[in-house]
Amino acid sequence: MALKQPVPVPLQDTTAPVGGWSAGHREKAVFAGGCFWGVQSVFQRVKGVEKTVVGYSGGDAETANYRTVCGEGTGHAEAIEILYDPSLVSYGTLLRVFFSVVHDPTQLNRQGADVGTSYRSAIFYTDESQREIAQAYVQQLDAEHIYPKPIVTQITPLVAFYAGEDYHQDYAIKNPHNPYIQVCDIPKIAALEQQFPDLFQDYVR
Repeated sequence: MALKQPVPVPLQDTTAPVGGWSAGHREKAVFAGGCFWGVQSVFQRVKGVEKTVVGYSGGDAETANYRTVCGEGTGHAEAIEILYDPSLVSYGTLLRVFFSVVHDPTQLNRQGADVGTSYRSAIFYTDESQREIAQAYVQQLDAEHIYPKPIVTQITPLVAFYAGEDYHQDYAIKNPHNPYIQVCDIPKIAALEQQFPDLFQDYVR
């Protein structure tokens, strides 16, 4: 799902420290929004994002594998870890992309035909700043009735992120003619370019 226009800019966002960000400073964000192929295919095309890894978060290390997670009893969500340069893209901007073009945050434990808690909408915050920004933004979007139904995105602390199997990394790039990618993910990339032209960049592995 992608809106026809981006959601509003968050009223609360990260601010640079006095003197600006130090050279080489990078931060991480972890989101879940349905099948991780599509989430990655969007965020790897956002300027300021330096690396994305698909994987699992919300469960234990011993169950962090695709076959077990698909059983829907692990507590894991298909998630993506994002390494980004906060001097180029803010956490609030990443959230804006997340809510605008990545997925439908009003669908509980599913995204389209993908059903189960592993496909839930979730923000795994790494510190109190991320928690505050995410909670304030969800409240802002709900108050402005951006969606026809309330947002059900979980906002929960990041305990651990486990990288997924190699064949899942860059899956949309490796399999551009896969019917699932064509139907579900290519439109999200197009929406990113249309709604956020200043943020869009081509992705090269």
